[in-house]
Amino acid sequence: MPKAAASSDADFSHEKLRETTLNNISRLQNTFTTELLTLALFIIITIGAVNDFAFLANLSAPLAAKFGPSPPPDLISAFLILYLFSAIILILSRMMSGSGKAGALSHVGYLTGFYGFYHLAGALKENFWAVCASGLTILILESYHVWTYCSEEIEKEKEILASLERKRE
Repeated sequence: MPKAAASSDADFSHEKLRETTLNNISRLQNTFTTELLTLALFIIITIGAVNDFAFLANLSAPLAAKFGPSPPPDLISAFLILYLFSAIILILSRMMSGSGKAGALSHVGYLTGFYGFYHLAGALKENFWAVCASGLTILILESYHVWTYCSEEIEKEKEILASLERKRE
């Protein structure tokens, strides 16, 4: 193979690796941004829960009868505590393993469900702060996990870029 062709192939693979590294950095930055937007979504839902979801229409009597009675608030609280500890353990185990997985959107769904169950049980005012504090604890811990993971991975990608630039010179 002529020397010019080998040089051209090396330049192409060098540029391809550089492009892949820049795409990885962009993906990691987008992952953390998504995590923050999910936290903002929870805050918006929490603002709606402050007024016991007054902006939503109540269930019609036939539909409410079809669903049956809501679970008692004590049972909902027991499940909230179980969910809180389970979520914290899962997040901490992902942090310890160095996993970049994130599940903030599913957490927002579950927490919204707790708001909904308390609303249907007529006990949202009494239990609002329990769900709010649980949600903020879970989501802030999840955001911290994703932030540290993404920051570490971005630094690794920047080191690759710096190495590529040194080889190019």
